Amino acid sequence: MCEIGDRRRRRDRLESAQIASRVAGGTTNRHGTMKRKGPHLTFEQTLELLRTHGFEVTPYAGVAGGALVSKHCVGAVLAAAPQTKGGDDASAAIAVHPGVMVKGEVTRLLDRGYQKFIKSSQYELPATAVQLQAIHAFSEELKQLTGATSLYNESLGTTSDVYLYDRLVGREAAQPDPAQPWELTEGL
Repeated sequence: MCEIGDRRRRRDRLESAQIASRVAGGTTNRHGTMKRKGPHLTFEQTLELLRTHGFEVTPYAGVAGGALVSKHCVGAVLAAAPQTKGGDDASAAIAVHPGVMVKGEVTRLLDRGYQKFIKSSQYELPATAVQLQAIHAFSEELKQLTGATSLYNESLGTTSDVYLYDRLVGREAAQPDPAQPWELTEGL
């Protein structure tokens, strides 16, 4: 009886590991432990992987060898990553950070302290919560599929490309350089 129970537990553990592997996108092996990194994909293989996951991939003229990757009205520009000594880095690098697509252009996310804005070459529009959530979901999916590093602060929410706070504009030039102790002051 004990032997049959052990077999069942082993089989159940194997089945749960396989289900967890499918749910986690294949990050565990049949024993339920984390898999080692898979084979290194080339840039073209990465673009093909993105196509199979529903991304639209088109050539981008603004970056040499770049590709515009978009999904659900959010896009980014990828380029082939430079090779490093380790050779286990991501094959694609983000040339233009993810942003909402406006008239075929990837916009930048601008943070003014009190609100986030979507900025293109022609327009600056307030960003909605739906747009910010779409950018965040797109960024996380893109990083997972390309093998890029996903940082903790970026996984919490949407990060901006530019931070412009109105209280800080012009503050740098207003303050003179502090006097050094070894310099003579006037009047002595």
